[in-house]
Amino acid sequence: MTKLAQDLVDMRKFLVLLVVLGMFPGFLCSHDLPKRIERLSIFVDCSNTWCDMNYIRTELPVIDYSRDRIASDIHVLLTSQNTGGGGRGYQLIMYGQKGFVGLIDTISFALEPNSTDFERRELIVNNLKIGIVPYLIRNGQTDIINVSYKLKSTSEKAKSDETNDPWNYWVYQIGGNGRVNLDQNYKSYRLGGNVRAYRTTNKKKLYFRFDSNTNHSEYKYENDDGETETTIVENSSNSFEHFLIWSLGEKWAYGYEIGYNTSTFNNLEKRLYITPSIEYNLFPYKDVNNKLLTLRYGLASGKNFYNETTIYGKDNEMLVAEYLSLSSIFNQKWGNVGVQMKYQHYFHDFGFNRLSFESNIEVRITGGLSLDLYLYGARSHDQIYLPLGDADAQEVLTRQRALASNFDFSMFFGLNYRFGSNINNFINPRFGSRGF
Repeated sequence: MTKLAQDLVDMRKFLVLLVVLGMFPGFLCSHDLPKRIERLSIFVDCSNTWCDMNYIRTELPVIDYSRDRIASDIHVLLTSQNTGGGGRGYQLIMYGQKGFVGLIDTISFALEPNSTDFERRELIVNNLKIGIVPYLIRNGQTDIINVSYKLKSTSEKAKSDETNDPWNYWVYQIGGNGRVNLDQNYKSYRLGGNVRAYRTTNKKKLYFRFDSNTNHSEYKYENDDGETETTIVENSSNSFEHFLIWSLGEKWAYGYEIGYNTSTFNNLEKRLYITPSIEYNLFPYKDVNNKLLTLRYGLASGKNFYNETTIYGKDNEMLVAEYLSLSSIFNQKWGNVGVQMKYQHYFHDFGFNRLSFESNIEVRITGGLSLDLYLYGARSHDQIYLPLGDADAQEVLTRQRALASNFDFSMFFGLNYRFGSNINNFINPRFGSRGF
């Protein structure tokens, strides 16, 4: 075949290829790029922490806000945890959906202690603006993006790079509270105070706490003779707690807790105890914002001194117990699940034991169907502190003291279904909170 003939054959192949591509224009562009949409829709999931949705919609009006996580282009999951210095650490996890599947990113940032709600919502919005930039670029909306950088001065940068803390990472808190209720036949007040000191680093957690509470109630009623009688109920409690926890790598930790407490309701003149324990986390602790699954084992040794002789004839006693607990927390796109199971028994008699279960579940079953469920239940055979003698009617009705019971149970549940418009862009504060 001559060179001219070969060139003609190659040209014919090229023309055929152009015709085929012309029939299927999608071949000329990357299949990874989604078809441009007018406005991105976003579902902001703040079920794990607080956020001001009115402020977010006001400051970021270039996107649509969806009520349905499945119908949105981006699912934003905001989670947070307390930091050692008393602040809060946040994670903003961006999940691309529909044409953005596979585009996932995580932004981490921290809020300083004593920050106001204004500062918190501003920090969340600023990071949310950063997080949606890749989606706007992929959607071809670079024309609405304006980027600016804030450069630190040399002195500011040097200050931010310093690791020496004048407080050596110690945080102190002092607080008090009170409550008063009264009418013609009833009055009560509650006074409380607390002092806390703690120090948290990646390697160690050190904590001290003291709490004191007093409750006083008075009930007026007419007896069978038509005379007015007054019943006074007073309960008080005080407690001191200290714990120290060491890190043993990414998944292990151990520590101890020591404490002192009093409680007139629980017949405790005073109680002193120490509890060493060890914990294993199936996942690395750094993933705590998204998932946590821990198994903890501990021993508890202490001595109880009672206000009144107990039903077992004890004025005081030395007790040693052991416990095993399993705790899990999962914060995912479909919702939040927290579960804890705990078993404890005393060594002197295994019949004195308690098995408890607690669960807090918030799940979006489908786009509009959601389930909220809280459960707490305990099978208890450990009320060794109950005072000798039967409670009279007034003590039962006014909850003056703990009563014998071999179980505790509480539950909250809610099932909601929403349908209709998924657009949630508008803010209308007229008449306060009326409306949705």
